[in-house]
Amino acid sequence: MKFFDLFCGVGGFRLGLERNGHECVGACEIDEYARKTYAKNFGHEPEYKDARDIKPRELPDFDILAAGFPCQAFSVAGKLLGFKEARGTLFFEIARIAREKKPQLLFLENVRNILSHDKGWTFRTILNTLDEIGYDTQWILINSKFFVPQNRERVYFIGHLRNGRGSEVFPIGTSNTVDIEACNKA
Repeated sequence: MKFFDLFCGVGGFRLGLERNGHECVGACEIDEYARKTYAKNFGHEPEYKDARDIKPRELPDFDILAAGFPCQAFSVAGKLLGFKEARGTLFFEIARIAREKKPQLLFLENVRNILSHDKGWTFRTILNTLDEIGYDTQWILINSKFFVPQNRERVYFIGHLRNGRGSEVFPIGTSNTVDIEACNKA
């Protein structure tokens, strides 16, 4: 499958997706240091700089939109201004691009606090927005400590374009926290 890597950072999503046989058709990152690191990792800087300037019709076609959208506005380490801060509103760039390009899958990531930020209003807004543009969305909270030597909890969202082809991705069972035993068996 082909994917577009929005808010690509240094290329973590790209690395994982390419290692699993998917093809990157473009990337976007505004941070100059992340762009330089990305270039060292992949041989070129991301093709796009500011997500707000992207014209979806000009993007190549892709099946997956991957985006670790900026988390500072939702993180307990930040000012918690959410959608009242410019970086917080960048989630809506994902929606804008997905609305027009209609990729089969959205693969999104953010900090744990997005679940409870603004008494859950932020999380509901994200899910409602994805629903309104035609995506059924699953989410899961995963702690990286089970996979790498760090302790970082992140929320992952998988959005399936509503056309009857979606299926569960996460080993979520009866809750939306990762089942490590199921992951280890996979």
